[in-house]
Amino acid sequence: MRITSLVMTAAFVIGVSAAARAEDKGKSDVSPAELKAKTDYCKTCHGVSGQGFRGSFPMPRLAGQQPEYLQNQLQAFIERRRTNPVMFNVAHVLSPAMLKGLAEHFRDLNPKPLGGGPREFAAAGKKIYDEGIPATNVPPCATCHGPEAKGADAFPRLAGQLNDYVTKKLLNWSKERGQDPAKPDNSAIMEPIAHGLTEAQVQAVAAYLGNLE
Repeated sequence: MRITSLVMTAAFVIGVSAAARAEDKGKSDVSPAELKAKTDYCKTCHGVSGQGFRGSFPMPRLAGQQPEYLQNQLQAFIERRRTNPVMFNVAHVLSPAMLKGLAEHFRDLNPKPLGGGPREFAAAGKKIYDEGIPATNVPPCATCHGPEAKGADAFPRLAGQLNDYVTKKLLNWSKERGQDPAKPDNSAIMEPIAHGLTEAQVQAVAAYLGNLE
């Protein structure tokens, strides 16, 4: 029953996203020079082609990300629905046109994934991704993120995402997401799913996703 409810919620959010997209089909109205200045700054943490970076803290892959999701998350940093002091300082100075321009820029990048996840866990991760875990009401990840983990609309691309970043986020979901209950978004769908996964299951899913192109 819970899985059905989650799927219906996902379908509703996708429908709302499609309607919003239909109202805003235009290209971003920022100059190439302005956009380059911002993307050069993004490279500092997210890599030269948005492929992510492994340092003291894993910096997520932005390349190939769904534009709507990326815009939503930048707005979530601005509104403090996602708590991250660094990204708040980066995002709150961006105009709506620049938010759109950045999202379009990263959508079109497609470097090879950094990989690095333990491949011996990948088969178990693929099974969870494709089939879910009915015993703990965890639906298939593919329901929202697509069979190739490329995402759709407000649901993010996971293919090629750094395995250590995915692991960190899933194991600490409630500490970063949904910080303003008065302004929920589709990330609320993930909270019970993240809580329904063991650490070993999270690591398996992350290993599978980290090597997908």
